[in-house]
Parts: sequence; C-alpha cells; structure tokens
Amino acid sequence: MSFHRIGLVVPSSNVTVETEMPELLARHSDARFSFHSSRMRMQAVSPEQLRAMNAQRERCILELGDADVDAILYACLVALMAAGPGEHQRVEGLVAEQLATGGSDAAVRSSAGALVEALNALKATSIALVTPYMKPLAEKVVEYLEAEGFHIVDWRALEVSDNAEVGCIPGARVMDAARSLELTGVDALVISACVQMPSLPLVQAAEDEFGIPVLSAATAGAYSLLRALDLPVDLPDAGSLLRADAAVTL
Repeated sequence: MSFHRIGLVVPSSNVTVETEMPELLARHSDARFSFHSSRMRMQAVSPEQLRAMNAQRERCILELGDADVDAILYACLVALMAAGPGEHQRVEGLVAEQLATGGSDAAVRSSAGALVEALNALKATSIALVTPYMKPLAEKVVEYLEAEGFHIVDWRALEVSDNAEVGCIPGARVMDAARSLELTGVDALVISACVQMPSLPLVQAAEDEFGIPVLSAATAGAYSLLRALDLPVDLPDAGSLLRADAAVTL
C-alpha cells in the first residue's frame, strides 16, 4: 500500500474539492492519500477577482512545497480558462519551475488541464457541459475547450456568481440542466465544469441515465492525479473515466 501527499491550491471560498477529492481517492484499493490545501482569496466568480486570485499562486506553491507534497492540483478550472487558450500549460509549467527551484519534483496538474486530459482519455470529440458560471465566463470555458479541439454540442450556465452559493447548488438543479441538453451525437457529458459545484453523487447516476460517459472537474482531477502518480485508475461508482484500468487490476 503506497502513500501520497496531495497539495490543493483552492479559492478561499471553495468547500467542495476538499470533500469530493478525498472521497474519490479513498476508494483506491492500492494507495492512501493525505490532502494539504493552500488558499487564494476569492469570493465572487468574476474576471477581476479571478485575476486577483491567480496573483496569489506563488505564495500558495511555496506553502505546499514546504509540506513536501507528491502532487499539486491547481483547483480552479475557470481561473485558468478565463485567461485564454493554453493557459493551463503555461501555469503548470510555471508552478513546476517554481517547485524545482525549491528542490521539489512534485507532479503538477490543474483542473483545467485535467479536464482536457480526461476528455482526450475518453476519446471524446463532441461534448456537452453544465457550468455554474455567469454566461460570459461560461462562454470562455466553451471557447477554451473548442481551442483544445473539442466540439461543444450544447452547454448550460446556471449563472451563480457568488462562489459560496456555487458550493450549495442542489444536485436536482444540476440534473435538470443536464436533462435539458441536446445529447444526440455527444461523446461525453461534463456534468460539472467547476470543482466548487457539487456533483460527485450525480456522476454515476447520470452516466447510467444518459448512456454516455459522464465526468466532472473533480473526477477529471482524480484521473489526472492518479496518472501523474503512476497509479491504477480504478475507482468505483464515479463514472467510466475512473474505471479506465479496471480490467487490468481485476
């Protein structure tokens, strides 16, 4: 049984990723994890506050480096996607550089990059998604994914700007939005393109209902972390993405 420390860089008002990620990775049969967070101040999901939040990144990385983590997840998808195409590669590179300067070789991932990685792993080209964001920010997410080569068939923005309120969006509202999507020809549904919008209990149920792969920013993050740590991807009851290695590990 291996043990791994996970560092999370999270918005100060985020309360979801620190519950969903541990719950997901606790399902792993071959590894155990501890979680260590550093917070960037952010209350409203607006371009101005997202930019101010990103400016706190270096302090957070210094703090997590002190904890000698094995992997870091920059856990705010829209903060990077709102900055324009390719931002996850730029930021992940800068974080890795900063860590290396301090003598750390921790793996670096971001929620934005993890979603791209997970969709590619599913070989999904046409996707649909549900976001909690105001429409202008949701459009940035759509544009970002399109720049990565995905065709966005349909999407919904729940238009909740207060990040604390995003963490309280009922699952029924998320499912209603998902059911309103045009899913004909869709390869995968991103039921929550945000690590703050709760969705973990919905992923497997939605996949069973819609008959297509369903993922979230949280399940994509878990997938990316497991790949980065060279661990088998086989977590039950969280969608087919997280059973990628099930046949190998049975």
